[in-house]
Amino acid sequence: MKFAASILTLSLGCAFLASPAAAQGDAERGAKLAYTCQGCHGIAGYRNAYPSYRVPKLGGQKAAYLVAALQGYQDGTREHPTMRAQAASMSDEDLQDLAAYFSSIAKDTVAAGGSDTAGIEAAQTCVACHGQNGIAVSPNWPTLAGQHQDYLEHALNQYRDGTRKNPVMAQMAAPLSDEDVAALVRYYASLKGLETTVVE
Repeated sequence: MKFAASILTLSLGCAFLASPAAAQGDAERGAKLAYTCQGCHGIAGYRNAYPSYRVPKLGGQKAAYLVAALQGYQDGTREHPTMRAQAASMSDEDLQDLAAYFSSIAKDTVAAGGSDTAGIEAAQTCVACHGQNGIAVSPNWPTLAGQHQDYLEHALNQYRDGTRKNPVMAQMAAPLSDEDVAALVRYYASLKGLETTVVE
């Protein structure tokens, strides 16, 4: 597989994305706010209606990344009608508290390797930001390990076509072929990491 972006470009891009500080919120308050989120994110295998893909797992995701994602729905750099409506009324405190909750409930599961190894070579380009075995090296970047395969494919395709706006990811995703994407998402989905959260 050939990728147009160099490791130097990737490293500079990661540095560009690393500016926000890690999220600091009240996880207990976030657990109460998350009740609404659980209608989709708390059901194992729950699918977005159209296009059809499983909604992302949030348990164990990096808190600062979750804040940035919700801000993306607020400002329109991420497009999803339901998520935009949910995020629109959230205060900065709400974002921080939700992120603190979701990031706090995961197990510490850094896997030695996944069951689908076909994407390992392609994933070497992703390691600088998303970490060895898909566990992000910075709180500002998403962990990919254990995420739903079809959600990862959807997200990468949004970066490829410009629907989801991020200058670094747009550059990294642009040269990927459909075969590259398929190998990457199978690999990351096969790792242990993120989990579906369920309200008790």
